[in-house]
Amino acid sequence: MAGEKEYSPSGRDTNGIEDVHKSEHTSEHDSPRSDNDLEATQQDVSEDKETRRVMRRVDLRLLPVLAALYSFALIDRTNLANARVAGADEDLGLSVGERYSLVTMMFFVPYILFELPSNIVLRKIGPGIWLPALATLFGVVSMACGFTYEWTQLLGCRVVLGALEAGFYPGCVYLLSCWYVRYEIQKRFSIFYMLATLASGLANILGYGLSQMDGVGGLHGWRWIFIIEGLVTVALGLLSVLIIVPFPDLATKKTFFSRKPFLSEREASLVTARLEKDRGDAANDEMPMRNIFTYICDWKVLEWAWLYLIAATVSYSFSLFLPIILEADLGYSTSRAQILSFPPYAVAAPWMLITAWLGDKYRKRGHLIIFNNAVALIGLVMIGFATGSPNARYAGTFLGVAAGNTNVPTILTYMHNNIVGQTKRSVASAVLVGASGLSGIIAANIFRQQDSPGYRPALITVIIMNALSILLVAKNLWLYNRMNKKADRGEIVIEGQPGFRLTL
Repeated sequence: MAGEKEYSPSGRDTNGIEDVHKSEHTSEHDSPRSDNDLEATQQDVSEDKETRRVMRRVDLRLLPVLAALYSFALIDRTNLANARVAGADEDLGLSVGERYSLVTMMFFVPYILFELPSNIVLRKIGPGIWLPALATLFGVVSMACGFTYEWTQLLGCRVVLGALEAGFYPGCVYLLSCWYVRYEIQKRFSIFYMLATLASGLANILGYGLSQMDGVGGLHGWRWIFIIEGLVTVALGLLSVLIIVPFPDLATKKTFFSRKPFLSEREASLVTARLEKDRGDAANDEMPMRNIFTYICDWKVLEWAWLYLIAATVSYSFSLFLPIILEADLGYSTSRAQILSFPPYAVAAPWMLITAWLGDKYRKRGHLIIFNNAVALIGLVMIGFATGSPNARYAGTFLGVAAGNTNVPTILTYMHNNIVGQTKRSVASAVLVGASGLSGIIAANIFRQQDSPGYRPALITVIIMNALSILLVAKNLWLYNRMNKKADRGEIVIEGQPGFRLTL
């Protein structure tokens, strides 16, 4: 008897990129396979090898450059904490009242507002121009932060930075999702996000090194943090114009910066065929405003956005405030606090890759999200309440950073596995990343100056949010399974595609 059937939107059996089309086994009573059958099988094997070669090229042209650019987007976004402990506090008066929280928070207001419009522009202009342009511009603004002399000037720079960075991350997520099938995408999301997470962790060490340039050119060390990191971002943005590939349906066309198309007609047909088989939406669909609002209000999209908000709140809490907590609460020196901020991110990297491998292999997402939420919750409890043991509290940061950051690509994959249509995927990507913008505002407001150095109310808030996330995903495991069974019986059609099933 055949094994369990995997459903695709077209109603056909579907396997990942590494699966080879197999002919049915014949019993001793069956007739021998014909020469035509053997030729067809050999052709399938040949096409599969060719497809893998094409996808390796896609990996090399997308993952390293997007990860590098997003790494410096994160660094430019979160280097405020390093600049603060390196002297910006005194020079700009950031410790007065809630100035630091306000400067941190205001980045996320335009970040939320401009994400969806940016993804619409991305589809029209193309990722090879739009994403490098955004990266170059937000690198310039990051450099400008190093030349501010009033806290209000820094605030203005952060607002502009938020507007420019708004479209970059959802644009990267959308571009990646357009190239890969459902049960290989988490590994790609995780590699992309893992490299950025490692760089974010190294940013604290980099920030400490750059702060030692104090006095060079008559500038304080904290200014060099903004200037040098912004300069690297500009250089990467300009270089990426030559590397980032277009969407699959445009990969056979020449670009302004390339005389040769990225893919031949045959290579493009292999890519689009596997996408069509996986979810039935290889071709770009229209983006009328009516559909956009319908997708925004989809209850599943809103739930995924809530889950993503929680995961991003944990991530932002650590990236924005970990050096400060280590220095002010646990009593480490400035240099030691910045150096000790990196090891938790180093642990997060293999954690993230193992989770991605398990998720793609077993085609499960919700179970992994619940597990990581539980681990992050334990880590947050250790940080907030193991007050008699600095070592235990520091150990808690490893659990919180690793599990919390791992849930970011896992939840993105959870969403992308359960929707059909390029427009909906673009809108949902922007909605989820918009939720991460809200999480930045939440993190900036719950970590209040008056709660320093322990920030216990903030930690309790994040603990409660993690618990709510566990309950929501547990509900979805039951509900999605129930919906799949109804679809099996022909009672409902999921995502408007006969044969499509939700990933648990």
